[in-house]
This record gives sequence, structure tokens and C-alpha cells, in this order.
Amino acid sequence: MKFEVDHIYHVYNRGNNSQRVFFSRENYLFFLQEIEFSDQVTPSNLRTKRRSLNDSISIMLRSYARAIQKQEKTTGSLFQNRTKANCLTEIEGITPSWFHTCSGTKINIPDPGKDYLQVCFDYIHQNPVRSGLVKRAEEWEFSSYTDYYGLRNGQLIHRERMKESGLELRLDSAGD
Repeated sequence: MKFEVDHIYHVYNRGNNSQRVFFSRENYLFFLQEIEFSDQVTPSNLRTKRRSLNDSISIMLRSYARAIQKQEKTTGSLFQNRTKANCLTEIEGITPSWFHTCSGTKINIPDPGKDYLQVCFDYIHQNPVRSGLVKRAEEWEFSSYTDYYGLRNGQLIHRERMKESGLELRLDSAGD
């Protein structure tokens, strides 16, 4: 993955063979702790060492996978082989993404008439609702939704960047 300074990216992966990757609340908390630890990469590091963010993501996922393998007494890949990233602030950098809805699998093909950054922001925050984990986005403890909405003071968000980017947190956002 190639990351450039001053752009916003949607970085994602999922369980290998669509398997679960979180088995308890503590797993989520540990994963968030790993993200916070790997968040030590600064924009100045990106200028001098382009792979530092890639390395941080890779190390974070490997560390989490080892902990889950030990916990669940399993071996093999926890995550799919490749972590993906979509640049959300440069339309040329966006590649089609697949996602599942109640009406089937859809492909996200960027439409210059839509604000893809807002669409992705909404989609991420509505994922727990779509997956049936909660009825409302603010009920999902492990989402940044409650931080952006002001119900919690999370450390992994950047409210000013959200405002600068023109993003709005929508209570009824469906993401498509």
C-alpha cells in the first residue's frame, strides 16, 4: 500500500475465510490498544520512511493474530492475506470495493457526483447496525461513532480533520 501525507485512507481487512476475529469484549479492547500503540507513526515519518505505516499495520495485525491463536488454541492465518487501503480524498486513488447488504453483495464504484469520503464514513459507522450487532450506531461500543458524536472522548479520532473534510455524522446515515 502506498500512503501519502495529507490524504485520508480507509484501511481494512477481514477474517481469513470470513472467520470471526473477535471472540470477546477483551479482544476488541486489545485490538484498539494495538491500534493506539501502532499510531505512533507521524506524518514526518511517512516522508522519510514510506513503509513505516505499512509495517505498523502489519505488526499490529500479526501481534493480534498471535494473541488470538494462543487464546483460541489455533494455528494458521486469522486475517486475509492482504490488507487493503482506499484513498478517500483523491478520486483517482479509489478502487472498487465489495460490501454485503441485506439485499446481496454490491460493488462500490466511485461516482464523481457523490462525496465518497462521506459515503465511506457513513458506511463504516453503520456497519454494526447492518451486521445486526446493534439497532443504532451509537450502541456499538467499539465504533468511533460515539466519539465523533460527543458521547465519549476517544483517543483515536481527529475531530478537527473530520470538520476540515466537511464530514457530517448522521444519525440515520445508511452509507449508500
